Amino acid sequence: MRLHDEVILISGGASGLGRAVVDRLLEEGARVGVLDRSERGLAELRAAHGEAIVGVQGDVRSLADNRRAVAACVSRYGKLDCAIGNAGIWDFSTNLLALPDESVDQAFDELFHINVKGYLLLAKAALEALVASQGSMIFTISNAGFYPDGGGPLYTASKHAAVGLVRQLAFELAPHVRVNGVAPGGISTDLRGPDSLGMAQRSIASIDLAKSAPERVPIGMLPKASDYAAAYVFFACRDDIVPATGSILNYDGGFGIRGLRQTMGGRDLPERIAARDQRGAQP
Repeated sequence: MRLHDEVILISGGASGLGRAVVDRLLEEGARVGVLDRSERGLAELRAAHGEAIVGVQGDVRSLADNRRAVAACVSRYGKLDCAIGNAGIWDFSTNLLALPDESVDQAFDELFHINVKGYLLLAKAALEALVASQGSMIFTISNAGFYPDGGGPLYTASKHAAVGLVRQLAFELAPHVRVNGVAPGGISTDLRGPDSLGMAQRSIASIDLAKSAPERVPIGMLPKASDYAAAYVFFACRDDIVPATGSILNYDGGFGIRGLRQTMGGRDLPERIAARDQRGAQP
């Protein structure tokens, strides 16, 4: 098991992508701490995994809650090897025109406090423990951290800010702590929106992303949350990331290689191969 005896703390680990990452980390031998606002989700994790996880109910926007989560890991397991900032919300692609005048301030603060400040506070809370273990940090970015139209201006700006945070922290903490990121693409999970825009009960799972994926995603399908989890194992594994810090893996189904005229250049590749072979067989 690649992460045997490693202790890893993840925020937002009780559902969606975070839960898939937790399950995979445990399969790889890690012991895992989870900071999440959902006590129900944490209870489900405890029921499934017992003493292999330590759950802390709290808000990623609170430095005190992040510190409680770090302390719980160190108290239970004696150390902390990796901190994963993952908790986030999406703005359901609310464009600038559609942002209500009376809500734009609150929506900006909510998106940035969760998606950016939550990462910063986890880094600050975990810093001393990770320096002691010569460990690492991993942050969930998004393909919206590199390209437009993965969200509205609030979400996209927050993910671009997270890219900058990874790079700055990688610089500041070198050579003692490696800092990297994973940028997934679309996932059908229970990712919610900002309460300030009335979207706290709205889930991205209500959108049929899988239906449009064959036309929009170069790999031709919508990955499951579990399909993204291996990237976190890679960045958490000490043996695999010796050269890596300040790196962000675009792990999004190939959005960066979509053509100007079409999404994927090989859609009809099997038919073209068959046609070529048929021509070759003709006298």
